[in-house]
Amino acid sequence: MDRQSTIGMILIFILLVIWMMWNAPAPQQPQRIENKQEVVDTVKTTGTSQVLQDGTPSKSVDKETELYSKFFAARAKGTERIVTIETDKIRAELTTRGGRIRRWELKGFKTWDGYPVQFVSYNHGGDLSVLFTTKDGRVVNTGNLFFDTDALTSHIVIDNNLEFEIKFVLPASNGGALTKKMKFKNGVYDCDVTIEFSNLQDVLANYQYEVAWEHGVRYFEHNSVDEASFGAALVYAGHELTEIDAHELGKTVEKEMGGTVDWVAVRNKYFSVALIPITHETEGAYLAGTRISIPDNGVNEIYSVALRMPFKGLVSEQTTLKLFAGPLDHSVLKSYNKNLEQLMSLGWSWLVRPLAEYLFLPLFKFIHDFVPNWGLVIIIFSIIIKIALHPLTKKSTESMQKMQKLQPMFEEIREKYKEDPQKMNQAIMNLYREYGVNPAGGCLPLLLQLPIMYALYFVFRGAIELRQSSFIWWITDLSVPDVIYSLPFRIPLVGIQDVSGIALFMGITMFIQSKMTIKDPRQKMTVWLMPILMTLLFNGFPSGLNLYYAMFNVLGIVQQAISNKTHKDEPLRKVEQKKKRKGGVFKNIPTIPRLRR
Repeated sequence: MDRQSTIGMILIFILLVIWMMWNAPAPQQPQRIENKQEVVDTVKTTGTSQVLQDGTPSKSVDKETELYSKFFAARAKGTERIVTIETDKIRAELTTRGGRIRRWELKGFKTWDGYPVQFVSYNHGGDLSVLFTTKDGRVVNTGNLFFDTDALTSHIVIDNNLEFEIKFVLPASNGGALTKKMKFKNGVYDCDVTIEFSNLQDVLANYQYEVAWEHGVRYFEHNSVDEASFGAALVYAGHELTEIDAHELGKTVEKEMGGTVDWVAVRNKYFSVALIPITHETEGAYLAGTRISIPDNGVNEIYSVALRMPFKGLVSEQTTLKLFAGPLDHSVLKSYNKNLEQLMSLGWSWLVRPLAEYLFLPLFKFIHDFVPNWGLVIIIFSIIIKIALHPLTKKSTESMQKMQKLQPMFEEIREKYKEDPQKMNQAIMNLYREYGVNPAGGCLPLLLQLPIMYALYFVFRGAIELRQSSFIWWITDLSVPDVIYSLPFRIPLVGIQDVSGIALFMGITMFIQSKMTIKDPRQKMTVWLMPILMTLLFNGFPSGLNLYYAMFNVLGIVQQAISNKTHKDEPLRKVEQKKKRKGGVFKNIPTIPRLRR
């Protein structure tokens, strides 16, 4: 822009400002009030409702009506009453505020620091709420409304085969009521929840309501990062499991599903809460989760789940669902016959999971019926698995021994044909064929063992049986890393500060085994590198998992030593080459004459 254009733009701007000021309306003088009162009606606030000075109501609604609609606004205030239900498995506290579960404590489990395992978030006053939309356009969460209860005492103990049902009633202004009943009995980690609507056909809209568990499951382990890696919200429908995982900090993940679902659930590493519809089909489900950071470099994942239930608009209707809040124990979950065992993280469903669920877990528990110490169970288990895999391991060992004996011949061929790679490869292949050695024979058996190793990894990493189970000496919990020494600093890159004794022992056994099996000078670095990398990797794994792999390596060393001693002086023999038959199986079949056209 040149000088003249710039001056022109400035002049236009000045003229525009002068024109706006010239045409602006003159400011009005404030009216002088002789009695110092406003001429217009002023608004005064009484509590949360607003009225005019002349007594007429304002157009705005009060806070309770805004939040809970005109039908339930009167229930926004009340007196909270706590009722405790105690069985041989759980201790639950129920509150009249929302007719919710205020506390759900498992008697047989402790947190890492010795407190009772308690599922419900302390910051939200309770969980298990009913949500719906009213005809006046309000979305009502009954979790903050005050119910009435029929409980005559504040502490009920259920023993033997007795049952107890408690009722919470939320009256509506039209004379109807929402009733929530909870039935408890001994020997289980659940309760039956019945939601009943009476004379609310003119209150509820959209012909739908939700039963929600809104605040996830509290964390109970020392390592929140590891526990969060198992956290998820899940829905099971049509024999398919769908889950969401909030793996990004501060980002909320949501998923909605329509139609009939079998259950929805939230899970951490060892425990879960599930809502299971019993009497009516659902209209869908809602899942949501978010990941937040907590002190000491920890993380927490908070999940919400809800069942969407149909409301038919009848004078009276009800539905029953089961609330499960307990351990991820396969036998416990299986007993519900609702495929709840799918809550357990046992690997890929097409191969790894069947091995873990139907072979290794039952065997694991069967051994424990006779051996009370879980550390000894792992050792016996590793021996059984080693024996079962012996044919594959033997085949792999024999193939590797033949390869070692062929090494001098390989070196001669490489030296002879170092200028001609094509002839060198051909000569090596002829040598394999001559002595009947499969170059993949040492790796193929190991490859076939991978699904087994993966299945065992998932079993030992997430088995609740190992949680807080001690072995010997410093190993007091097989579900967490065993620490023999804490460094005064954190190792760069790998971030390791606590040294695991069993992981270190496993690395040593892996080095010895590699030293016994790898004889090729070109693979000398592998002898050192792999044990070091595996030790660093397994240093943060549960001590029960490391104990299994360490024992597996020890047994492998013994097997390798026996094999080396047995086949040490065995000469390398050539195999007899089979002659190819000319024509194969079709050589005696007469040729069909070709027809001439």
